[in-house]
Amino acid sequence: MASGERSVVLARLESFFGVDDGWERAPDDPVRARRVDVAVAAAFTALGLVGVEILRSIGQLQELRVPTVLPYAVTAAGTTLLAWRRRWPLAVTVALSLHMFAAGVTMPVVMGSIPMQVTYFFAIFTGVAWARDRRLMLVVIGGVLVGMFGWLTWQLAVGSGVDDLLLRSGTPSTRTGLLSPTAAYVLYLLVVNIVYFGGAVIGGQVAWRSARQRQRLGEQAATIEAQAVELRRQAVVEERLRIARELHDVVAHHVSVIGIQAAAARRVLRRDPEVAERSLQAVEQSSREAVGQMRELLGTLRTEPERADDAGRSPEPGLADVPELVAAASAPGLTASCAVVEDRPGSLGGVPPPIGLSLYRTVQEALANVRRHSTAAHAEVVVRVDHRASGAFPHGFAEVEVLDEGRPRQGTSGTGLGLLGVRERLATHGGRGEIGPRVTGGYRVRVRLPLPQDCP
Repeated sequence: MASGERSVVLARLESFFGVDDGWERAPDDPVRARRVDVAVAAAFTALGLVGVEILRSIGQLQELRVPTVLPYAVTAAGTTLLAWRRRWPLAVTVALSLHMFAAGVTMPVVMGSIPMQVTYFFAIFTGVAWARDRRLMLVVIGGVLVGMFGWLTWQLAVGSGVDDLLLRSGTPSTRTGLLSPTAAYVLYLLVVNIVYFGGAVIGGQVAWRSARQRQRLGEQAATIEAQAVELRRQAVVEERLRIARELHDVVAHHVSVIGIQAAAARRVLRRDPEVAERSLQAVEQSSREAVGQMRELLGTLRTEPERADDAGRSPEPGLADVPELVAAASAPGLTASCAVVEDRPGSLGGVPPPIGLSLYRTVQEALANVRRHSTAAHAEVVVRVDHRASGAFPHGFAEVEVLDEGRPRQGTSGTGLGLLGVRERLATHGGRGEIGPRVTGGYRVRVRLPLPQDCP
């Protein structure tokens, strides 16, 4: 085999046995695992002792020139080691392998009994399944396998080992098949030991990989749960921010309207009481609307977003409500007009509520800013809905534009929270905006938000 092929085989072997995996397998409940291992060792010890007694009863131990109690002691010494199989897996594997060598040389009948064979198998299986250092595990298991097959070869090769085994097993010495009895017996022992040791190693590694997979699935489930909690927390924060923007827009809009209407009422109170009365009624109406909307928003703020009962809330305004908003914004000292541009009839009503509400609040904030911070006597609002693809808007867009030709009013600089809310809405929906002074004079607020693919 070429060096390149050996490297590939070695890499695959290391990958299969998880040599470079830093994970260390440990019992979920060490105390319970310790109790289970002690119980397993006790059960194996009892079965081993019963097996030795059966062997002695059928005369299999007569050839041993040892004290009667020694086979029992040797058996118990091997099986009790399983009590530490998961605490020190590789140490127990090495110890029971040495036990198998020693017992095989001095007491082959005891070593070959079914309880002890199962014990040795279980020790190798545990060493592979629970070893924390995977590279050391490969070295230890490789050494054990080399030692086992070396010892078997030595047994068969030295003296008349095969003949003695054939004689003890009652196998006829004459040839009755394709292979001679000697060759057939050697092949039989080879296959049995390959299946025996190979099964222990492969089974142990399959158990280790299964445990590793369960650990990974548990970590992934924990990560998903943590992400879900974080997403819920972010949703709460975003809802709070949305409500804060809504409160700012509602208060700013209604307070500015109340201020203009109150000033107009004061100016005309003596000259025209009827106009003053209408202005005061408008002030009262705006106040009631402001209080009602703030109460609703505060009620939402006190309720967890995922538990909010939308059925009990009044419908939020949308893009189709902008003309009414503009009409209500007209007052003495400021007139406002609204133009609607639709690529198809009824497009305003088909705009999704979140997009419509954001555009509505944008117009509301822009008009409030005109009343507070501009000398303009007129504001023009344009609402557009276009379903045709356009640059960054593959499914069309909805847009509002608020224009005025006034100059900034001295001493009326605001906090900037209103325009910050407009920019936050732009970022939320992935839209485009133009906010600032116009070259020809005045101020422009234009916000364009993308329409979804299924927008009617």
